[in-house]
Amino acid sequence: MFSLFGSRTKKYQDIGAEAFKKGMSSPNAVLIDVRSPGEFAAEKIKGARNIDLFSPSFQQQVANLPKDKEYYLYCRSGNRSGQACGVMANMGFEKLYNLEGGIISWPY
Repeated sequence: MFSLFGSRTKKYQDIGAEAFKKGMSSPNAVLIDVRSPGEFAAEKIKGARNIDLFSPSFQQQVANLPKDKEYYLYCRSGNRSGQACGVMANMGFEKLYNLEGGIISWPY
């Protein structure tokens, strides 16, 4: 029998805004906003790099990133950044953190 909810374990962590803010201050942290360039231009977390999840070059851009860094990803609600974390995990990245609730939950 199979589970409708899947039993695969995620290879990234969903973390709240406080832990996300603390983690992104690490010297090894890379902050990535996976929203569209328009969304990024309208509002972003200071220091973020924009790599649009829906860009045809998303995987190519991510492939050029060093795998020894800690990656903090966010989007509007946490859905796209969760998907991006999954893609990056499948590419061999190990330290991946998704902002729970996305930028709409960011109080800072």
